Formats: sequence, C-alpha cells, structure tokens
Amino acid sequence: MSRIKEKSERRVEQRSTGRLPRLAGAVAAAAALGLLATGPASGDEPTVSHPRIIAHFDFAAGQTPENIALESDGSADLTFAYARQIAHVTHTGDTRILATLPAVANPSTPKVGAAVVLGIARAHDGALYVNYATGTSETGIWRLGTDGSAPVQIAKLPTNGFPNGLALDERRGVLYAADSVRGTVWSVPRTGGEPTAWAVGSVLNPLPAPAAGFGANGLRFHRDAVWVSNTDTGTLLRIPVRDNGSAGAIETRATGLAGIDDFGFVAAHEDTAFAALPVTNQVALVRADGAHTVVLTQQDGLSNPTAVAVRGRTAYVTSAAYFTQKDPDLLLARLHRRLR
Repeated sequence: MSRIKEKSERRVEQRSTGRLPRLAGAVAAAAALGLLATGPASGDEPTVSHPRIIAHFDFAAGQTPENIALESDGSADLTFAYARQIAHVTHTGDTRILATLPAVANPSTPKVGAAVVLGIARAHDGALYVNYATGTSETGIWRLGTDGSAPVQIAKLPTNGFPNGLALDERRGVLYAADSVRGTVWSVPRTGGEPTAWAVGSVLNPLPAPAAGFGANGLRFHRDAVWVSNTDTGTLLRIPVRDNGSAGAIETRATGLAGIDDFGFVAAHEDTAFAALPVTNQVALVRADGAHTVVLTQQDGLSNPTAVAVRGRTAYVTSAAYFTQKDPDLLLARLHRRLR
C-alpha cells in the first residue's frame, strides 16, 4: 500500500507542477496588455476592511478555487478547478466536498490540457450548475441537484472551447456561459438542451499571441444584462438582454483591468463591482463610470485571486495560487461605505 501511495503522491505532484502552471503562464501574458488605471475616490463608494482568510486549500491536490456561488446562510460553494470538485465552505471555514466531476481518460482541453471545473451558478432551489472543460464530449454544463446524486451533464458545449464563467437568469430560466477560447457567450435552457451562441463579437475574442489567448472569462447576470470580462483585453463588458431574450449591443464599461478574471457586484441595484486581478495579486473596485481603484493586495492574503462575490456587508474572494503555487484560499472582508 505504501508504494501505491507514493506513486499516487508523485502523480499529484506532477500535475501540480506541470499542468496547473500552464494555465497560470497563459494568463500571465495578459498582464502586459495594460496597466491598472485608478480614479479619484467618490464620497460614498464601497470600501473593504478587516480581510481575513477563513479557509486554506491543498494546491498539490488540485484544490485551486476558480469560482464561487454564495448560499443564503453566508456559506460558499466553490469549484476546485484541477481537482474537478465542487466544495462547500461554511462561514467558519469548514470545507466539505459535494461532488467530483467524472474523470476523462484523455483530456485535451484548449490552453490547459487537463479537465477543469470552472464557473458555478446556484439556483434558488439549491441546485448548482458548473462548467466542465475537457476537450471531449464531457465539455459542457453539469447540474448537481439537492438530493445528493452524482452530477449530470445537461448541455454539451464545443469540445474545442473553454467554458469559463457561468450565470443563471432565474426569471427566464436561462444559463449563460462565457467561452474564453471561442469568444462566445452561450445560452442554454436551465432544464438543459442545445446551446445557442447568444452573443459574439470581436470584443469577446481572445487576442493573438503573445497574449494569453483568454477572451470572455468571468460572467455575471446583473440588472437584466449579462456582464463579461475579457482577460486579454483587460475589459469589463455589458450585454443587455432584450425583451425577446436576445442579446443587445455589447458595451465596454471599463478598460485597463490587466488580466481580469471574475468579478462580483457590490449590490443588486448598482453597477459597482469588485474585480479579481490574479496576475497582479489584487482586487479592484470598478465604479459604474469605469474608473477603478485597488482595494485588496497580496499583503491582505491574496494568492492570485480568481473570483469575487458579495453578500450583504461581506466580500468573498477566492485565490487559486496559479502563479504563487502556494496557499490557495478563501478570503472574507468587511464591506462598508466611505463617508463624505
């Protein structure tokens, strides 16, 4: 048994020092495309304080938290990209694995070569949806129900794509997925079925080499619009949803967010957001007018942040440690308003 364990540990180490940095190396190139622009602080803008890490994860085991969905009780559901897992983390940091996506014999995922679980969305009934990128027929959207059964694929997406960010429009019953390689936002009925290329355009595309090759990345449904980040161009985009459900004209709402990954809005009624900038180990506050300011850094505990979510007065930040290759974690910070 000890020899079997040693072989298994060597395989995990090879994965952590080989495949994981491939994603990091690709995204790092995006940092050269722009510098973080800052703007003057407004009198009532949100700020964060008292950052604290509530959970540490195992990088060698592939526990690289890529995306986050929040529960009503303040707990969080995370995707561990390279472990192919969905995890539940309480507000005190206790972590439980909810499910593991099925292994793929010969994954050929664009950009990374490994099977990875990426975006996650939660429905009001507790069902979880995740994007699984494998380079095979398993690529697509998977559903984890509330009955404890194994995840089920509800929609297939192109095998040569990279389904990354994911969001649910509960009222319309539509899931939206950002494809980082194909520069496409896919729409899929929540019940599953054939995907539709809902939004395409040059602003969603990745840039040619030597850029990272990651276009549309993070995705949120917010105030009747689909918001998407483009990692290569460092932009935050807004796509309004028309009355008939089709995509409106794509708007560029912020630029200069070098290497942006996912993001989360401060409140349901406003367009101010926190954006994860993994290359520079920062989280930026992005105001509705596009100006942005760094509010969290590596000194606060970030280790290549990948996603941000907000509930009430708490901001949640996942760090995957793709570059540092140490201490992936979940960080919480207090959210408050700056007084005039």
